[in-house]
Amino acid sequence: MKLAILSDLHANRQAVEAVWAHAREGGCEQTVLLGDFVDYGADPAWVMDFVMAQHAGGAIVVKGNHDDALRHEDQHNLGNHVLASLAWTREQLSAAHIAFIESLPLTAVLGDCLFAHANVHDPSHWGYVQGRMEATRSLFASQQSHVFCGHMHDPCLYHLSSTGKSGEFQPVDATPIQLSPMRRWLAIPGSVGQPRDGNPAACYATFETESATLTFHRVPYDHDAAAQRVIDAGLPETLAQRLRDGR
Repeated sequence: MKLAILSDLHANRQAVEAVWAHAREGGCEQTVLLGDFVDYGADPAWVMDFVMAQHAGGAIVVKGNHDDALRHEDQHNLGNHVLASLAWTREQLSAAHIAFIESLPLTAVLGDCLFAHANVHDPSHWGYVQGRMEATRSLFASQQSHVFCGHMHDPCLYHLSSTGKSGEFQPVDATPIQLSPMRRWLAIPGSVGQPRDGNPAACYATFETESATLTFHRVPYDHDAAAQRVIDAGLPETLAQRLRDGR
């Protein structure tokens, strides 16, 4: 089965539409959504409708920290620009959207794959997988060989050998990676809605479960239109500039 793994959509309709079209053209059979569907972008209601429709169709969906902050803002350390965006976002969402977000789990399992937004060693505290140490902690906390996390907006792949030796590398766009069964793996697909590695193209990944083949993708989209939507909504200019710069 071929999975399309999307994370950190961040209310960016233009990016989501482009990635979803790319995933369908690529023959993806199952969708996995790793959280942070709202905040930053100008189309939270549209993105939530997309997420809920995917869930109704059998997609695996987990909650992100920005999703959780809609109802539990005091439990998150948020900057002023995030607080402003979050307050605006709440006004755009329906009670059904909020109830759906509240119902989401922090982790999910499919076969030999484990999914979470931030990490799997302590998912409720939203710590970042910033390097080998955090990746190793999550891999040791998992019974599965393939772990997928969002939260970090830059794509990355970590691995752990049977002797405890860890490694990492930056993936290359559209280059399939055969995940050796002699290692355990943690993949971060990057952000659909707000990439931060200097490339504004949307990020996502595909994973073929039978062959354990992982491919990272960059999908160009109209980021200028998405940035203008942010400005037109009255959201902070910095959020629009991030979309233009990919930072």
